[in-house]
Amino acid sequence: MSTETVDPRYVDIDRWPTQIAVAAMLDGQLGAIASLSSQVAAIAAAADGAARHLGTSGRLVYAGAGTSGRIAVQDGVELFPTYNWPQERLVFLMAGGPSALTESAEGAEDDRDAAERAVRDEQVGPSDVLIGVAASGRTPFTLAAVDAARAAGALTIGIANNPDSALLGAAAHGLLADTGSEIVAGSTRMKAGTAQKAVLNMLSTAIMLRRGLVYRGLMVNMRISNEKLLHRGQSIIRDVTGVDAGAAASALEAGDREIARGVLIALGAEPATAAGLLEEHDGNLRAAAATLVAG
Repeated sequence: MSTETVDPRYVDIDRWPTQIAVAAMLDGQLGAIASLSSQVAAIAAAADGAARHLGTSGRLVYAGAGTSGRIAVQDGVELFPTYNWPQERLVFLMAGGPSALTESAEGAEDDRDAAERAVRDEQVGPSDVLIGVAASGRTPFTLAAVDAARAAGALTIGIANNPDSALLGAAAHGLLADTGSEIVAGSTRMKAGTAQKAVLNMLSTAIMLRRGLVYRGLMVNMRISNEKLLHRGQSIIRDVTGVDAGAAASALEAGDREIARGVLIALGAEPATAAGLLEEHDGNLRAAAATLVAG
């Protein structure tokens, strides 16, 4: 596997001055991002397919082991505060269970039965989208999760760092982050991990775009959980509608601090009408606003 090979350029890196070693690491990180340029169309296709497949009730299911699993979970947990993606529509299948997020779970990545059992227990099915992440592209737990989910009718997406790996072939959408050898051989928390995080960020953000949870480049479905975000929500309503600060604050409160509802209220809708339009259009503010204006 390319991620496990030793790069002869770095065999003496432990003897280099620290500044030079860090500069080499930075070059590796930049290269990891550059390796994704060939995957733009594939990421977009996966996001479009996932957004359609999820419908109004489907769940995003993240599966992985070790470093890859932790990176996958990190992406998923941010969707609730950032886009108010319902927590009940998120599932995390981590080899070794939740404790493996902070502690190494030896042997868990090889447990295919555990993955299949987790897919069954979570009742992963036809409306769900499972994203499996493995640097090697052959981790048994992740492969088994993808296989079981696909057999259950879920849409599957595989992210791997080695070309022609089993995970890329098993998933309906295979996304390759071909980062090659690591500066420290086999340490896939470096280049491979960076590329995985970037792919996941782009993929999940694009899914949220297609689900209508972004409007004019703004997080109009953001969850307001503190004073800072309250002010940000008010600013978003001002930016979108052109109303003054007081009207934006009033609209946000009338919309139970839901930004999308606040936008529609600031545009002239009654609170009940705003809520109904968003429900009718599955939370898509652009579609709801177009209906309001047309009406």
